[in-house]
Amino acid sequence: MMTNLFSTFDPSTSMKMSLNWLSMILFLSVMPHKFWMKPSRIQAMTSLLTNLLNKELNMTLNYKSKEITIIMISTFMFILINNMMGLLPYIFTATSHMTTNLALTLPMWMSIMLFSWINKTKMMLTHLTPLGTPELLMPFMVMIEMMSNIIRPISLSVRLTANMITGHLLMTLLETSLNLKNIPILMVQVFLMTFETAVAVIQSYVLMMLMTLYISEVNYDIKK
Repeated sequence: MMTNLFSTFDPSTSMKMSLNWLSMILFLSVMPHKFWMKPSRIQAMTSLLTNLLNKELNMTLNYKSKEITIIMISTFMFILINNMMGLLPYIFTATSHMTTNLALTLPMWMSIMLFSWINKTKMMLTHLTPLGTPELLMPFMVMIEMMSNIIRPISLSVRLTANMITGHLLMTLLETSLNLKNIPILMVQVFLMTFETAVAVIQSYVLMMLMTLYISEVNYDIKK
């Protein structure tokens, strides 16, 4: 029995050990395999999406890096599949929890920061003071830029979590009054489902592009 509205996001089952988190690897069972002489429609769609993302990342990055491109595309596909599976009934939405999103963004951000500060300390210190900053404001600008860099993985995680929770809460609220004879409520549910599908794609793209911009911003200063 649901004790409160947010209990729909609780990772719990009737078993002693929760199996809801296995939804994060459920997509491995539906990934297309090379059983055909020609690519299937799913493979063709995945290939088209990968090529589009590859072009977009090459335009965003200041230099070409296959490793970063592969990591960003893999992150996009992982978040997208988990977001989409969360729209299906009785499937746990892992990306609606801060633990999952923070565990995904924090290591990437931390690796960028550690690599940059260890190898190019002077360039990173210069990056904390924007060009043309008065000497009197330099200490404050350094503090502001440091705080801005520190909260970046948290802001990415909160953005994804909040967007995934909001739509699910609205659909849960309308579910109590859902009736096939109630056409307005049914139309609102269909609209919300369409909206949530768009949000699942957009939030995956936004997180990928923001992380790419952070990488590009740091490496731009290192390359100079």
